[in-house]
Amino acid sequence: MTYILETNALTRRFGSLHAVKELTLSIKGGEAFGVLGPNGAGKSTAIKMLTTLLPPSSGSATIGGYDVTRQSADVRNIIGYVPQMVSADGALTGYENLLVFAKLYSIPRREREARVREALRIMDLEDSANRLVKTYSGGMLRRVEIAQAMIHRPRILFLDEPTVGLDPIARDSVWEQVRKLRDEFGTTILMTTHYMEEADQLCDRIAIMYRGEVTAIGTPTELKQSIDRDEATLEDVFVHYAGRSLIEGAEGGFHEATRTRRAANRRG
Repeated sequence: MTYILETNALTRRFGSLHAVKELTLSIKGGEAFGVLGPNGAGKSTAIKMLTTLLPPSSGSATIGGYDVTRQSADVRNIIGYVPQMVSADGALTGYENLLVFAKLYSIPRREREARVREALRIMDLEDSANRLVKTYSGGMLRRVEIAQAMIHRPRILFLDEPTVGLDPIARDSVWEQVRKLRDEFGTTILMTTHYMEEADQLCDRIAIMYRGEVTAIGTPTELKQSIDRDEATLEDVFVHYAGRSLIEGAEGGFHEATRTRRAANRRG
């Protein structure tokens, strides 16, 4: 079987601390893969290594056949990345933000308008395209950030805590768009989250990460069946494999999302 992403004992140390320890994963094309864990589990560090933003201390990883360390430029050409930190400019409109990213990704001038309009349509942002992003709700902000990351049609999209700081309605809106990317466009999704329901609803397979290590991996159904408990939930699974429960977080709009994501990013 051909995998779009493979890691082998991928490790990142900060001094004596193992932020990520011997991460070994294989992800198929078109799969939605979730990494579930609390803040500080190493999820964001893993994403930063896979998106070439942070060099591994040891181990290896390939995306689309390209080594993330030795062929980082090739990797960046085929991935999209939506970080925890706000990546859209609130002083620009949604349309203008996407146009900036079209230029950054060197999309030919003759194609930019069509690509921007396509991204707005896919993310259901056409009606708000000419509004300043600082007036967007938290869910709209996340959708324009996903549109930015998809403007060059990447093979795999990385989402780092995609709904942190969002209220339930905004979260549902983002979930709908992520499903669309996977089901209608065949985009491979790798997402980190600490929301149990998010992982259960969106992911084909899940890796549970705790203190830098993967403690379990499988489909949501397989993970629930792996513990001896009737009608087990992912919360039960996490407690079983990590020895603790998860604490879920907040809600908000543009400014609240900025504050919440900044705090989450500091915790890693």
